[in-house]
Amino acid sequence: MWELVKAGGWLMVPLVLCSICTLAISIERFIRLRRAGIVPDALMMKKGRDLDTVLDELEGQPKSANSTLGYIFRDGVDGYAQGEAYARAQMEATASREIGYLEKNINFLGTLSAVAPLLGLLGTVLGIIESFLTLDFGSNSNPTMMIPGISKALITTAAGMVIAIPALFAYRYFQRLVQEYVAELEQQSTLFHAALFFQKKNRAIEPVQPVIEAETEQKAG
Repeated sequence: MWELVKAGGWLMVPLVLCSICTLAISIERFIRLRRAGIVPDALMMKKGRDLDTVLDELEGQPKSANSTLGYIFRDGVDGYAQGEAYARAQMEATASREIGYLEKNINFLGTLSAVAPLLGLLGTVLGIIESFLTLDFGSNSNPTMMIPGISKALITTAAGMVIAIPALFAYRYFQRLVQEYVAELEQQSTLFHAALFFQKKNRAIEPVQPVIEAETEQKAG
């Protein structure tokens, strides 16, 4: 492998960096975009599940409360006292912020999938140029002198494709996944907001205190 990198010339350096970035972003996004941390099933406003059950989950389960959907619901509850319009605005602002976190680095992954084959193509052109520069057309030059330049062209081209293809697959996958999450977040936020203000409740609506903070205070005491 190291011999191939050396044979590919200096353009292999940015190509290797592209491969490292692609792998790192793909792993990070795969971990970050797990469903349990975005739209946990326990918070979903499903048929037969009332608002009180969801509020109990927000107050009693830190994993649910600190999920993307949990942050949106919590800000809606916190804005309940200020009225329906204020709570809606708070939930929309939080959703916009959280969606930005979900989309983090995905566009960069798409950029890598476009840049890698261009770097490979540049290596191809430079390799072919180098091959022809080794020939002296005024004399009987040995054609085998072109081999290093041609091999450099082929290696960089192959490296660019090897990096670009999985990067493009990862980009499309994460892009589609985020779009699905956004649709679910919008749907669930609308249902929660409607239940919060227009459904009969069996309890008083108070700001949700994150469980993690409560546990920290108990430990400190």
